[in-house]
Amino acid sequence: MSKSAFARLMTAENTSLIVVTTAADEVPAGCLVSYHTQASMTPQHYNFWLSKANHTYRVGLLATHFAVHFLTNDDLNLAHHFGAHSGQQTDKFTGLDVQPNDYAVPLLAAYPNRMIVEQISMLDDGGDHVCVTGRVVAADSAGHFTPLRLSDAGDLAPAHDNTERIIRP
Repeated sequence: MSKSAFARLMTAENTSLIVVTTAADEVPAGCLVSYHTQASMTPQHYNFWLSKANHTYRVGLLATHFAVHFLTNDDLNLAHHFGAHSGQQTDKFTGLDVQPNDYAVPLLAAYPNRMIVEQISMLDDGGDHVCVTGRVVAADSAGHFTPLRLSDAGDLAPAHDNTERIIRP
C-alpha cells in the first residue's frame, strides 16, 4: 500500500473539526478531533477517535460522558487552543465559560453546536487512536453553519506526536 496515496485520499476528505471535552474524578480534559462520524441513526450513536498520546484519552478512560462541540469556520482560535496545547501542561478551560450540566462534562458556553454522549464502548485496535462510541443524550444547534475544516487549520502544530502514545504490552 502506498502511504502517499492514503495521505492524498485523507487530505481530499477534508473532514470537519470538533472539540471533545470530558471529565473524570473532577479532572477536566478536552482536545481537538478530526476523526469522527455518526455511527447509528436509531438509536443515535456517534463515534470519535482519541489519540493515545493525549491527556483527554487518559481522562476519557474513566469518563462516562463526553461533550462534542462542532466548530464553525469562525472558531479557528478554539481549534488552536485545544489542538496545539497539552492538557498535561495547561488547564485548557482557564478563561473559558463552562456551563454546568447534568453530566458533569465541561460544556463550552460560547459554542452552541454540540451534543453530549454517554460512552457505551471504547475500541482499541492497536493503532495510535481509540474509537469511542457514544449514545447521544442531548444535542443543541444554533442552526445552519459552515464547519471548520481540517484544511482551515493547516498550520496547526499538534501538542503531541502520534509516537508519544501509550503502548500496551
